[in-house]
Amino acid sequence: MTTKHEAGVRERGWWGLFAGIILAALIAYPLSAAVAFATHPRTQRLFGDALDDASRAGFQTFWWIVAILLAALPVAAGFAIARLDRRGLQIAAAVVALLVIAVVVLAQLFVY
Repeated sequence: MTTKHEAGVRERGWWGLFAGIILAALIAYPLSAAVAFATHPRTQRLFGDALDDASRAGFQTFWWIVAILLAALPVAAGFAIARLDRRGLQIAAAVVALLVIAVVVLAQLFVY
């Protein structure tokens, strides 16, 4: 027989899984684009003259970091929803927001 607490934990786990699947579907295209930019040798030219000074290794490293962060996002969101309380969810959301800001700042520094 399951207790009320166990049923609530199980329900939160399903909500975490559902949120992770939905988020994975939303980031599928940006994730595939980031991997394509990291692996194809001529994608640096797609960005025009702004990336002429950037090294090829720096360009690839940036896109691999973006791809890894995007791939980790559904897992982190699902785990946060399933396991964390309200305060923990707020902290996780703040960390994700800071990571997005860091990627945007790095992109601005890298492109311009």
